Parts: sequence; structure tokens; C-alpha cells
Amino acid sequence: MSIGNSPEADRPSVGHALQQARIGAGLTVEEVSSTTRVRIPLVHAIEQDDFSRCGGDVYARGHIRALARAVALDPQPLIDHFDAEHGGRPAPTTLAAPIYEAERIRSEPRRPNWTAAMVAAIVAVIGFVGFTLFTGGDKGDGGPIAGGDTHAKPAPAPTRHPSTIKPPINPEPSDSAVAGLPKDKVTIKVTARDGQSWISAKDANGKLLEDGLLKQGESKTITDKERIDLVLGNAGAVQLYVNGKEVKELGDKGTVERLSYTPGDPQAG
Repeated sequence: MSIGNSPEADRPSVGHALQQARIGAGLTVEEVSSTTRVRIPLVHAIEQDDFSRCGGDVYARGHIRALARAVALDPQPLIDHFDAEHGGRPAPTTLAAPIYEAERIRSEPRRPNWTAAMVAAIVAVIGFVGFTLFTGGDKGDGGPIAGGDTHAKPAPAPTRHPSTIKPPINPEPSDSAVAGLPKDKVTIKVTARDGQSWISAKDANGKLLEDGLLKQGESKTITDKERIDLVLGNAGAVQLYVNGKEVKELGDKGTVERLSYTPGDPQAG
């Protein structure tokens, strides 16, 4: 079925086109849901042209694209039709700039430079103490003190070696965090870094582990002994760590990605 070449007056709605294509392909809503990982109630709502449960236009486009491919439709005409009915696709900076600006304004007052000042002060004190100990030890090594010298200095303290002054401890490398994770489990951390994202996670038996909207800045950590099947909406806005290692190039913003991981290295999933 194609809606791209039909006259505007005869063009079916997006939901009706998806429904007719699904019926024509001999598929049930449950089968389409299983293939696309789009929940059954959401498939029903989209086929009734109710996109209010998608969480926004970005997610609605992703769901339309996934459902269209599942029923062998070209998704682009459907997405163009959706955009025409919902005011068009906004420019990326129209919504992103206020969000980023608001986030920047909120975060700056919460990050004073007390830590840097304290570190600088500690380093200065350690340096001063070390310098005093070294220079004091050098002056006391000139020779024996005369018994009648009222200005004689007390015997110098035992020589301090440079090893007794401990430099600031550097943070452990990031590999230590990876080593701390259990080897017999798969651990996934999802962060909505550049925008909100819809996520769904199931175990190897199909049991739902996590399902819902992840707002910008929020994170979810999911663990399972055998396998995690993960669906990401707006994948380009997500930062994903699997077993302590970052998985890059997940996809573009607005796309829906389906991934699966097991214990061990992310590439083994």
C-alpha cells in the first residue's frame, strides 16, 4: 500500500494506512508488536491515529517508521503525512537550544570551584612542609655544636626522604570500574544525555525488566544473569554503557534501535 501518489482528498490517514497494510499482510497486532517491540496498546492507538501516547512527535515518527517496515510499507510518505498533519518537523535548534540553555544556566551555580581551591591549598601546604624539612635538615648538617654557644640550634630531626611526602592520589583508571562489575551478569546503564528517550528492556524469557520514558539527564541501570533485549527510542540522544564499556554510534536522533547483550564484552552481546 502506498499513500505517496494518491490525491490529497483520497489519502488515508497514517494509522488507517498502517492498519490496512497489516491486515493485508495477514499479521495480528500481537505479531507486529513482537517484531517491532512497540507495545500492543500503543500499536492499537497509532492505528486509530492517536499519537498522544507516543511521548512526543520524535517518538511518534520512530514508531511509524518501525511499524511501516514491519508491514512492508515505505515509511517516508507516512512520516511526511504525519508531519503535514502535526505542523511539520521542527528545526533541530528550535527545541534543543532552550533545553541546552536552561540546563547550562541551572548547572553552573551548582558547581563552585571549592574543590579546585582546596586541592591547590593542600598542594601548597605539602610543598611548604617538604621545603621546610629539606632546608632545615641541610642547615643542621654543618658540624658539631659548641657547648658554650647560646645560639646553638637543636639537633636536626631525622632526614626526611622525598618518599615520605605523598603526592595527591590520582583517580583509578576507568578499567577499575569495569573490573568491579560481576562477570556472570550483563549490566546495562542507559542515560538520556541529549534529550528524552523511551526505553524497554526484557530478559531472555521475555520478562519485562524496564519500560517507560527516560527524561533528559536521567539514568537507568538494568542487570540480568543471562541476556537483556533492549529497545531504545530516540537512540541518538542516549549514552549506553554495557558491562562498564560505552557503546557508541547507537543511531540517529528519532530512530528506534533494538539491541541484545549478554555477560562479557559489549561486542559479545
